[in-house]
Amino acid sequence: MALRALDNTLPAATAERPKKLPKLSAAAAIPAASPEGKRKNDENSAPKGTAAVAAPGEQAVEYVLSEDLQPVPHPKAKVAGLVADLDSKDWIRACEALNDARRLAIHHSTLLNPILDKVMLAFVKTMKSPRSAVCKTSIMACTDVFNSFGNLLSSTSDDAFDKLLLQLLLKASQDKRFVCEEAEKAMRAMAASMPPLPLLKKLKSYVHHANLRVRAKAAVAMSHCASRMDIETMKEFGMSALLQVAAELLNDRLPEAREAARGMVNSMHAAFSNEAAARGVEEGEPAAVAASWESLCSLNLPPISAYSVAKIVSQSQSQSQ
Repeated sequence: MALRALDNTLPAATAERPKKLPKLSAAAAIPAASPEGKRKNDENSAPKGTAAVAAPGEQAVEYVLSEDLQPVPHPKAKVAGLVADLDSKDWIRACEALNDARRLAIHHSTLLNPILDKVMLAFVKTMKSPRSAVCKTSIMACTDVFNSFGNLLSSTSDDAFDKLLLQLLLKASQDKRFVCEEAEKAMRAMAASMPPLPLLKKLKSYVHHANLRVRAKAAVAMSHCASRMDIETMKEFGMSALLQVAAELLNDRLPEAREAARGMVNSMHAAFSNEAAARGVEEGEPAAVAASWESLCSLNLPPISAYSVAKIVSQSQSQSQ
């Protein structure tokens, strides 16, 4: 009777097992029913390939290289509606407008110039978009504008440029690698195309930013500016001020900022030496140049900072020999 009772319980046990099957099949059916769902909503990951993933029925957005952008067929009409298109809540339309702005900057810069201030402010807004495709395309647009207009400060207001610069520094400091790399590219284009002195003055305030990465990216841009400056431009900025900024960054917590500071020191010393050579001081008297440089550092820096700067110059000279 005990065995018969045990056998009688088996069907009840097996009857309960299928209850779990609907849960398993439902979980497995979720990715199969919506294969694009996860990628569509995952805006913190880099898009695969050259196109941003779009919802069903939407047009995909491609990241077009600058050299592949063609002239606008009717540029005047496109310029007239550009700002409104950039402000669109439709992200596909916003991306198209950003690419139109890139095409106008490359091929029709004279037509874009009168509204460039409004366009720059629109870039600032689109860079804040949660859509990675919109954010990256807006940064690419900044690169094309920098390369096309050169001295952007002569075409835009200080307010528009300051907001744009801050956003580029923040995007270059992000963890999203593909956004960060694009922002760094835009920063390099900015440093290479704009006059170094006004840009250096803009960047100076960011070396004291609370965000470590922002400080580092600003330091890198300042180093690029310093490498393009001669001694007269450095004096106009202030040799003592530039030395103090470099010395401060030598103690920064991030290696990227410290490396940028070393680049600034070497650029300053090279400009200083070139001026001495032009005066005929360096020929036959390298010790006199070294003494003048050490005197400049000791007058403007604390002893420990002056020693650090002198050490960088000494190491660079030994490596070049």
